[in-house]
Amino acid sequence: MTASLSLSQARRIALAAQGLAKVRPTGPVTSRAVGRTFAQLQLVQIDSVNVVARSHYLPFFSRLGNYDRLILQSMAGRNPRKMMEYWAHEASFIRPEHFHDLLVWQKRAWVGAHGLDPAVRQDMEDRILDALTVGRPMTASELTAKLGHDEGLERDNWGWNWNIVKRVLEHLFEEGRISAASRTSQFERKYTLTSRVIPPHVTPSGVDAEASLDRLMEAAAQAHGIGTVRCFSDYFRTPLKAGAGSVQRLVQAGRLEPVVVRGWDRETYKHVDAKLPRKAAGRALLSPFDSLVFERRRLEELFGFHYRIEIYTPAAKRRFGYYVLPFLLRDAIVARVDLKADRASGQLLVRSAFREMNAPVDTAVELAQELRLMATWLGLQGVVVWPVGDLAGALSEAVAEDHVASDQGVQPASPLRGERGNVALVSPVD
Repeated sequence: MTASLSLSQARRIALAAQGLAKVRPTGPVTSRAVGRTFAQLQLVQIDSVNVVARSHYLPFFSRLGNYDRLILQSMAGRNPRKMMEYWAHEASFIRPEHFHDLLVWQKRAWVGAHGLDPAVRQDMEDRILDALTVGRPMTASELTAKLGHDEGLERDNWGWNWNIVKRVLEHLFEEGRISAASRTSQFERKYTLTSRVIPPHVTPSGVDAEASLDRLMEAAAQAHGIGTVRCFSDYFRTPLKAGAGSVQRLVQAGRLEPVVVRGWDRETYKHVDAKLPRKAAGRALLSPFDSLVFERRRLEELFGFHYRIEIYTPAAKRRFGYYVLPFLLRDAIVARVDLKADRASGQLLVRSAFREMNAPVDTAVELAQELRLMATWLGLQGVVVWPVGDLAGALSEAVAEDHVASDQGVQPASPLRGERGNVALVSPVD
């Protein structure tokens, strides 16, 4: 008999699968905790926007709080690596175990050098591979200089200034022949041979495309807990039609089970290992590129939260701001804030703050504490709330009260951490 779940139960399953259902651990965050979180997520998306922090750092803050970002650099830059770069949902850090399966299913021909003359491309491939074989990891600009290559830059339709060296590098990256050894402080890839990046224990498991897809789809289902074929296929950006067949194979293998979520009209599946906690008690500011918000339709169906990234929207047409982070409180997304880390002034700027329709009365207090935690993590001295948005007034008051309590050494009461005998700071949200 197909299990029937309420929307609340589906939410809690999804939050548990993403590591967002529990109160964060107390005490210092260890590298083991960061590794467990990454294994749970399977991937984190990379993006060059650095308004608050690089996007791949934020999902770990959302789940773990104040952790040392050097842990991630170690995981991605030292052998044996726990994470490596490749195309997945978009450009992402992936678990190395998924690399060979993604090679089968990721087709990003528009990124690299497929439009080049084959002879030109082959000559440049040979020169690049020779240089990387005998030399250290290098950026595209370093390789351009080393190879003595000189050409006028051409701006393509995506707005990138890529010369032939960079285009061929990206082609070799797509093919899995080279990889990223690390990133520079300017976020440029330092390329090297993939054989020097991928851990020795990760070997190709054959050329069975269906088996490769099944492994990716099951990993996506584990990260979702519950979802549709579209949800699971979107996670690693694998084909939807092939994904439907993979889901059926996983059902037959006993790894997925069909469920009914009351109020949904699509076929839905739950991973057999997915947990259903009795309640969701977490709190998190979510990156615009967080894996919980990857699939916008799923986000709206689960949380009733309509979300669009407005980075590329002209300023006059933005509804909520440039870099807007959803605020998750317990089992609901209750607000959204446009944030900027103003490193020159040492302040975390809240350029707008908007509440959702059913935001609870403690939204401003909880958000103020989360913003203070984020400022501490970023090495900033304070939080400044601009008077924009229907939550801005209450949030500004809560931030001020939280600052006073912090200066006095008092931990404000919070339902997420227990009362601990302190007086709760209550601030209106209207």
